[in-house]
Amino acid sequence: MQPFHLMTDREKDELYGVLETIDTNPYDDYHAFSAAVRRATEGNVPESLLRAAEQIRTERETGVSDTHVLRNCPVDKDLPELGHDDPQADKYAHKPTFVGEGFLELVAQLTRTPVMAYATRFNGDFFTDVYSISKYHGKQTGYSDGELVYHNDRTAHPVRADYISLLGMRCPVQEYTCTSLVEARTLRAGLSEDTLRVLGEAHFVTPFDVVSRDNNSSLTLSDKHAIFQGDYGIRYLDTHTTVAPDAPGEAKDALIELKNALTRAEKKRHRILEGDLLIFANQNGLHSRELIEVNDPERSRSRWLLKTYTLRSQAVADGFADRWVEGVAGRVGD
Repeated sequence: MQPFHLMTDREKDELYGVLETIDTNPYDDYHAFSAAVRRATEGNVPESLLRAAEQIRTERETGVSDTHVLRNCPVDKDLPELGHDDPQADKYAHKPTFVGEGFLELVAQLTRTPVMAYATRFNGDFFTDVYSISKYHGKQTGYSDGELVYHNDRTAHPVRADYISLLGMRCPVQEYTCTSLVEARTLRAGLSEDTLRVLGEAHFVTPFDVVSRDNNSSLTLSDKHAIFQGDYGIRYLDTHTTVAPDAPGEAKDALIELKNALTRAEKKRHRILEGDLLIFANQNGLHSRELIEVNDPERSRSRWLLKTYTLRSQAVADGFADRWVEGVAGRVGD
């Protein structure tokens, strides 16, 4: 994918200087950090970035696009080396600045999409690391070092982010990894009305991901759910979502048709470089990870993306008020 917006070196450096001054730790107090970002950047955001954020909101509202790439964004210059046993602890101990976190928070504020987190996941952090963790080697999770099938993040969970943001912190140029995306509307266009009707009914179940099960052993299988939801939504984890035991026979046929449509569907692909910010829809599309070329497996494992989950509006965030532990941009349960 071509960048939607390219920051100039001057814009990046000036914004870096602003974000570097923020010493509030987002892993100790997210809300204080969010407020500090708002204060520090007031009047200091490049005009071109303000226009880009406005255009992102417009393209989402009008259905033009849910996927955008910002290039040459500010990220921390002094990045620590993370181990693969507990990279989160390594980050806590050795990351001295929060420029990447500040930029993700700023973009969330400019696009008016509140950041969310899960109380039982990675200490309830609002900024998490897509980084290889040894115990998840070979598992179907973003914290493995392998490929990922097409999916929504947290498919089995009742509360799912509307958008995902991935900021390239360390992306070895010698290794070629792509994030691939397909829009729900593209899949729908390749299916018959009868198939769409069945996929819009609650005949399907999805197992909880391995990270969720590690945090809560009672989480095994989702409630029955539809695959297509609303006008554009989709809830599906390829090779994992299946028909419920009591589903009618036509549900299995519809699921096979969906798999065929997914194989044929037009895909968007983007290789995230350092300083790239890829923002895409989580509920209105599917995404995957493709390892196109791995020349050095150990170097490939060092790929580090900083990630946020966001909701599409403040109104949606307020609608989840009974699930928040603290604040509007707050932590949800399992």
